[in-house]
Formats: sequence, structure tokens, C-alpha cells
Amino acid sequence: MRTPARLALVGIAIAIAGLVAGTVLPGIATSSTSAAGTHLSGVFTDGAHWEIDVPTDWNGVALLYSHGLVRPNLPNPPVADGQNIKPDLLAEGYGLVASNYAGVGWAVQSAVDDQLAALEEFRRHIGTPLVTIAWGESMGGMITTDLAEHHAEAIDGSFAMCGLVAGGISEWNALLDSAFAAKTLLAPASSVPLVDVGSVRDALADGDTLGRAVTYAQSSPEGRARIALAAALYDEPTYNTLGQTVPAAGDWVTQEVNQYQGFLANIIKGNYLFRASGEHHAGGNMSWNVGVDYGALLSRSSSAREVRALYRAAGLSLSADLRRLDHAAGITADPRAVGYMSRYVSFDGHLTKPQFDIHTTGDGLVPVQGEQAYQQLVSRAGRSALLRDAYVNAPGHCVFTVGEELAGIQAVVNRVRTGRWPAMSPAALNATADRLDPAHTARFVPYQPTGYLRPFEQSR
Repeated sequence: MRTPARLALVGIAIAIAGLVAGTVLPGIATSSTSAAGTHLSGVFTDGAHWEIDVPTDWNGVALLYSHGLVRPNLPNPPVADGQNIKPDLLAEGYGLVASNYAGVGWAVQSAVDDQLAALEEFRRHIGTPLVTIAWGESMGGMITTDLAEHHAEAIDGSFAMCGLVAGGISEWNALLDSAFAAKTLLAPASSVPLVDVGSVRDALADGDTLGRAVTYAQSSPEGRARIALAAALYDEPTYNTLGQTVPAAGDWVTQEVNQYQGFLANIIKGNYLFRASGEHHAGGNMSWNVGVDYGALLSRSSSAREVRALYRAAGLSLSADLRRLDHAAGITADPRAVGYMSRYVSFDGHLTKPQFDIHTTGDGLVPVQGEQAYQQLVSRAGRSALLRDAYVNAPGHCVFTVGEELAGIQAVVNRVRTGRWPAMSPAALNATADRLDPAHTARFVPYQPTGYLRPFEQSR
């Protein structure tokens, strides 16, 4: 149990000692009360900062926020559509609590401990909430889902935004497939590693090397066809960044240009910069492609028609390239790293409390197909009544409006309080979001993702 310091002078003395010992004293660093409410913050012994904000007219709901892979200086809730959502949450009467985790990067193990400890600080200083909702974005959506599956006693419901809900191993395998195809087909003589990428500096350098090969390939029809294949193996959207040309159905050229840009921005980054962090925490390589049938993967990809069309236009044999990938696939994983990533974290779908997931349809960093993978896990576990999904028609990663996020939180709170899901159609969610945030038009749409290409189910 992390216990806060009771006296400021004692806190200062122990904090100085902690600097020598490499730890920081837990406890209240600042405490203020005003007509608007109460603010508390502190630092745990592992170095994670925690914050609590409670409005004067608190509605009894505590929101436990989990941030994404990049560690913020302070554990504030996210910026939604360029706007700080924190004032809107407080205006709605919600109490806020969060930590920014002790570790950096793939800090899932420490994140869960720090989040539970931050929630304990809320209960100690403010009191036990009537309703506690875990929510988060990106990797924070994965942490939120881990709290929901493995620490349900601490919360009443969960709200995951653009989360890695397919789980860590699925994500790393999918990134590997795409980067493997690019290297094998576009830079076969290159010595850059795809796994065991080493330090962040080395990983960035190797990612730049592979990125240059991809950029060079973009200048030829053959190269563009192969980039499309590599992107398809990650289900990189054909419209993934605001400002791109929205491609028409059958406009294979524009679709590939957009995927090429997404490949450089998302897949290269994911398989190098993010992998360096993941492998560091896991103690080795946690992904593999031995035995993968790349033709079968492509047949299930949302971009399969585009790839076939571009191969025909380039006069290339798609079947020959797929055989080439199957023959070269020989990457094995470190079992210890797989075990670590299974624990921190992969899923089995055994929800016991309600969870609501939202995702943008054009998310190139964490493709929307991960939602379908989690739907299947929850269905197999017989818990489908506890899960709802909704989709926002927009390109990009975690680019929700304030209203879209507020509508999601409100839906989970209503489900907890009444025992029944409220109206969850896109029209109903849009109406709620537009009422709560009239400055932005909500964009929920009917949508069902295609199947996830490399699902991994954590056995319970």
C-alpha cells in the first residue's frame, strides 16, 4: 500500500533521501480547494505522478483515466479535437483520477499497479465513489480493458477509446507481418532487423533505412503494388490521415498513396520505435511468423481487391510474391517474452462489468479490426451482453470530439446505474454528443470491421 506523507517537513526530508536511493516519496505534492472544487496530486515511490480533481457539485462518479504509450508530464485526460476535455468533464460533475505510470513506452505492468493505487488515493482522500469508470485511449484503452478483465472488483464499468483491444501479441504479430513483407519484397539485401531491434536509437536508424527503401519503391508500379501488399497485411486504412484525398471505391491509385503515407507514419514507427520499448519490457522478441500463410492473410484483408488490381496493373505475379513470403517466413519468438506479453497484456474476453469501445474507422496506428477480434473473444466467453462498440467516421488515431467522448462516458455510467444499455445507435450517440458539445458535429456511423488478421487468444 502506498501511504501518503502526513507532514510536509517529513515529506521533504524523506524525498531528499529518496533522491539518493532512487525513489520518490508517495503523497500529496499539492492540495488546493476553491469554489470550483478540489485538486490533489502526488508522486508514488516508483516515480509515477497521480492527480485528482473533484468539482464542488460532484455527481458521485469517478473516472479513472489511462493515457497512451507516450508518457505525459502530468496524467491529465486527453485533448479531444484540439480541446482540453478536462473542464467539460468537471462541468458535468465527474471526479477525475489518473496516474502517468512509472515506466515509459510499453509500461503496461507498472501502469495497472499505478492506476489501482491512484484509485486508492481517490478513495482515501475523497471517499468511495458511487460509480467508478475506467477509461483510456490507445494503449490506455488496452490498460482499461485489462482492468476490466483482471481487476473488475475495482471498477463498475469501462470505456476504451481506439484501444489495442486485440492485445499485445496480436498487435506485434500484425506489425511484424507488414514490415516483413516490405523488407522481403522491397529490400531483400538489407541487413536491418525486424525483431530484436535493440535501443531506441538503433531502432529509429533501422526504421529510417527500411523507410527509405519503401519511399524508393513508391516511384514504380511494381513497388507500389508491393507496398499495397505490405500495408494490407496490417489492414492499414486507405484513408488514414486528415488532409488526404478521400479515395473513391476502385480508385486503387489514391488508396495506395494514402497507405504508403500511413505505412511510413504508422507501421515503420510501430515496428521499430514502439517495438524497441515493447522488447525492452518483455525481455526479448514477442512475435513470430513461422508457419504463417500470407496468401490466406491477404484473402481476409480489407484491401485484398486493391492489391490484386495493382499487381495486375504492374504485370507482377501476386502468387509468386506470396510464395516468396511464405518461404522466407522463419522468425521465431522468445517464449519468455511471449509469456510476458501474454500477461501484459492479452485478453480472453471474460468481462464481468459493462464495457463500451469506440474507434475511428480510419485508424492507421491501431487498426479498427482489433475491435472485431475482441468482439469474438467476448462472444466465445459468453459475455456479449456486457460489450458494446461504436464507430466514428474519421481518419486518424484517437481523433474524437469532446462530445463523442462525453457521450461514451455517459453511456457506460447509464448502463451501470440502470443495469441496461441506453439507446446505442449511431443516431442516439450523435444526438447525445451534439447536445453535450454543440461546437462539433458528432460522427458515429453504422460500421462493422472486417476480421483481424492475426488474432491471439489468451487462455484463461
